[in-house]
Amino acid sequence: MRILHWLTVICVVLAAAFILTRDQLDGRAVRLWLLEGHRHFGLFVLALFVIRVVVRMRVGKLPPAGDAPWPMRVAAGLTHIALYALLVTLPLLGWALSSAEGKPVHLFGATLPNFVAADEDLADSLQAWHLDAAWVLLGLVCLHIAAALWHHFVMRDGVLRRMWPKRRRRST
Repeated sequence: MRILHWLTVICVVLAAAFILTRDQLDGRAVRLWLLEGHRHFGLFVLALFVIRVVVRMRVGKLPPAGDAPWPMRVAAGLTHIALYALLVTLPLLGWALSSAEGKPVHLFGATLPNFVAADEDLADSLQAWHLDAAWVLLGLVCLHIAAALWHHFVMRDGVLRRMWPKRRRRST
C-alpha cells in the first residue's frame, strides 16, 4: 500500500506539473506533448486506483496507528473517501472531456475508446467540472499533508513514519 500511495503521489504531481507547464508555454508541438503527458499520468492514477482497490480487498485495511479520538478518525476516513473519489473521478472527467472535444486519448500508443460522443457544450461543462475537481483535490491533498505533519510533530504517534518508504539497512 505504501508503494501504491507514493506512486499515486508521483503521478498526480506529474499530471499537475505537465498541465500547469503547458499553460505557460507557446508552441503547438510542446503543448501537445505536455497534454499527452498529463493524460498519461491521469490514466496511470486511474490504473493505480484500480490496483489499490484490488490490493485493499485482498490484504484488508491496515490497523490504525496511535489512539486518535473518534472525531479525528471519522474526519480522516471521510477525507480518504473524498481523496479516493477524486482520484477516480478526475481521470474519468479528463477522458470524457477529451472525448467530448473530439480528441482521441492514447495510452502507450493505443487509442482508447471514446468515453462520450463529441459535443462542444458537454466539453465546456466537463472542462469546468475537471478544473473544479482538481482544485478540490488540491485542497484535500493540502489537508492530508497538514494532518500527516500534525500526527508527526504534535501527536508524535508514528503515522507519518508508517507511510514513509522504509530504508534498507546496510549489512556491514
